[in-house]
Amino acid sequence: MNYKHIIIKLYHLLVLADGKVNEREVSSGKQMTKAEGISEEEFASVLDSLRKRNPSVVYSECLEELKKLSRDKQIRCLAWLSVIANSDGFMDKTEWQFIYKIYHTELGLKLDEILKAQKELNGLKEKPVVTPGL
Repeated sequence: MNYKHIIIKLYHLLVLADGKVNEREVSSGKQMTKAEGISEEEFASVLDSLRKRNPSVVYSECLEELKKLSRDKQIRCLAWLSVIANSDGFMDKTEWQFIYKIYHTELGLKLDEILKAQKELNGLKEKPVVTPGL
C-alpha cells in the first residue's frame, strides 16, 4: 500500500468523474504532487498505467487501499480531491457525488474535517510573486 499511488489513483478517478480535464485541475494536480513529494515522472507513470485499466477495478482497489490508511491520511486525500475539484471555481455534480460517496458512505468521515484540511491545503498553493513598483 503506497499513499502516493493511492492519491494519484484518486486524482485519476476524480478527473474521470465528469469526463472533462481542465488546465486548473492539471495545475492543482501538480501542486498536489509537489506538496506530497511525488516526482513528475512517478505521477506520469502511474497515471499512464491507470489509463489502461478499467476505472471500476481501479476504484475498488483504491477503496480497499484507502481504508487501510490512517484517518488523517484519508482526510488529506479527500481534501486534495476537494481542492482539485474546486480549482476551476466550480465543483461539478459528478465530482461532488464521487467525493461524497467516498468520504461519507465508504469511510464515514465528517465534512468539517475535510473542509479544515482543504483550507490548510489551499494555503500550500503557490502564491503569485508580486514585485513592488511594477
